[in-house]
Amino acid sequence: MTNKTAAVFFDLDGTLVDTAPDMVGALLRLCDEEQQLHPDLEQARNVVSDGSLGLVNLAFGLEQDTEDRERRIQRFLALYAKYICEETQLFGGIEKLITAIETANIPWGIVTNKPGWLTEPLLKELRLEDRIVCQFSGDSLPERKPHPAPMFAAAKAANVDPAQCIYLGDAQRDIEAGNAAGMTTLTALWGYIETAHTPSNWGADGMLTNPDDAIAWLRR
Repeated sequence: MTNKTAAVFFDLDGTLVDTAPDMVGALLRLCDEEQQLHPDLEQARNVVSDGSLGLVNLAFGLEQDTEDRERRIQRFLALYAKYICEETQLFGGIEKLITAIETANIPWGIVTNKPGWLTEPLLKELRLEDRIVCQFSGDSLPERKPHPAPMFAAAKAANVDPAQCIYLGDAQRDIEAGNAAGMTTLTALWGYIETAHTPSNWGADGMLTNPDDAIAWLRR
């Protein structure tokens, strides 16, 4: 690892952890409860980074009544919380990456828009909570990504300069937040990226095909 890297921070869903099986599973359960046709599974997987709102809109449409949408979101979240780590796991190669970071004595943490009441039990199930220097969720601060406030907070928690930090994410808001905080940003192309999106236009410092690319990038 380069001496210039003081800390590494990750987005959660679609970057560090493959949560799609359980999030899409909760959506399918909701569809079954409401006798709604299942959405295309690959499309649903790519919408996971947009959270409960994106998934509910995909399955039930943008024209649904506001009250119905909110009711469905709350029911989706309840179903997801119940089965939060049935099939969820680290992406292939992520354990190798974070082990390399830890071996280099570089602190690492998580900055996600996922609410804390879902993030914390998930990290506990995955046995990551004792390995991270910090975790900032979507409700940890008044602002969330793409606002840079959570990025600054993560750097402060790690007691490092944001300019010496690296942030990995799979969504445009991740790159925007990291860039706004002055961090080096890397796009995780293995994540949940919709086909209509163009990650090459997000302004990241690097684009990674797999977690091994991150190790190679950090060692350059």
